[in-house]
Amino acid sequence: MKDEIAATVFFITRLAKKHNKLNKQQMEKFASTLTTLLFERYKNHWYLDNPTKGQGFRCIRLNPLQAKDPLLDQACTASNVDFQSLGLPKEMTIWVDPFDVSCR
Repeated sequence: MKDEIAATVFFITRLAKKHNKLNKQQMEKFASTLTTLLFERYKNHWYLDNPTKGQGFRCIRLNPLQAKDPLLDQACTASNVDFQSLGLPKEMTIWVDPFDVSCR
């Protein structure tokens, strides 16, 4: 789970760095907070023997009907970062599964 969460946080912060609205301290605080929240959320929903089990629960989703994923929004609030300053795409899905992180 550690590697998959690290890859997820790296991917999201890499997108945010391209938007260039957060300073280094803000980015580090957001990344640390997001990492902690992901570990907490996924700890009882991580099935090495059946990686697709819990896939929907572990999905991070942005779309026109849900502009802010609740977990990302929570990480922003906890780290005093404006969600819009992340500059994430209007539509994005990240699946965080055992042995695999993928994005569409």
